[in-house]
Amino acid sequence: MKNIALLGSTGSIGVNVLNVVRQFPEKYRIVSLAAGRNVDLLARQCIEFEPEIISVCDQEHSEVLKRKLPEKYTKRIYFGVEGNISAATRDTADITVSAIVGAAGLLPTLAAVNSGKDIGLANKETLVMAGKLVMDAVKKRGVQLLPVDSEHSAIFQALEGGRKDDVAKIILTASGGPFRTKSLEELREVTKEQALKHPNWSMGRKISIDSATLMNKGLEVIEAKWLFDVSVETIEVVVHPQSIVHSLVEYQDGSVLAQLGIPDMRIPIAYALSYPERLPLNLNRLNLSQCANLEFVEPDYQRFPALGLAFDALERGGVLPAVMNAANEIAVDAFLNDKIAFPQIAEIVAATMERVNTGSDSVLDDILQADAEARRVAEELTVQ
Repeated sequence: MKNIALLGSTGSIGVNVLNVVRQFPEKYRIVSLAAGRNVDLLARQCIEFEPEIISVCDQEHSEVLKRKLPEKYTKRIYFGVEGNISAATRDTADITVSAIVGAAGLLPTLAAVNSGKDIGLANKETLVMAGKLVMDAVKKRGVQLLPVDSEHSAIFQALEGGRKDDVAKIILTASGGPFRTKSLEELREVTKEQALKHPNWSMGRKISIDSATLMNKGLEVIEAKWLFDVSVETIEVVVHPQSIVHSLVEYQDGSVLAQLGIPDMRIPIAYALSYPERLPLNLNRLNLSQCANLEFVEPDYQRFPALGLAFDALERGGVLPAVMNAANEIAVDAFLNDKIAFPQIAEIVAATMERVNTGSDSVLDDILQADAEARRVAEELTVQ
């Protein structure tokens, strides 16, 4: 029996983690749940899985949750950053699945590593913001950090087929999002409703917008650098609209190993939970005869500049990836609230990166200060 601390339980990844746990109750038990504002769903999850500790975003929502749960849960409910850290580091947990959206995932995930928990990582911002700090802590504590994102899980699996020293290239696939064929002129007119309709995956609002701008792929590029300890020159992105080939690894002899599967997050989630075993998931199987036309094209950096910004942030280093991530979170929120147009998301990120870039990526306080300053600057830019 493996005990799981789940951060972000009401999001799309968290819900799918619980779907896997439901299918294998003899293998997994939920010991803590952390969520944001969706207390209705969280309350139902608590009744079903009976966690030892629960966390929500703030005190107001904790009071609402208390009214929705039996009295026995009253002393189990925490809130805020400290609540998330308590959930992440629960002493009975064997693995912490970090699926909180955005920068909020950094501190609880880092705390879980430092408390000796294995990590199932779906919160890519943790490594975008503080890759060096987190991976140093992973090595120091001797814990496993297992990728949950479909692309990084694919790379992880492809790397099992060869030696790290023989790797020539890591190739991340991107669906291209809902706007991959739109012109620059058309992109200026897209709506948030259109941006939220991903063609292949069912995802949360923020990650859906990131997919539409290709910033999500940029975040994954930075995450891949730290997860697999490779240089930026080794990482390549290709647009693959069908989302069947989840990513690839090219070796120095010219061999290319790819991981294929239907676009269903339960597959990489289950692999992270069960590694090195594989679970007999009750899912549809990939039918190769029905997916004969697989396309691969280079991304258009002019129409989707967010991807280039991520490569730039990675190459320049320091706290710039954290700055980029913070500015993107503010800009995406502004777009979702009808304050800016779609192309302005990347414009605000680029402008913020030019104005904020002070600090060391080896110092947590520097990273957090850069994050805060980038948010302030990006907020200013959204109202100009």
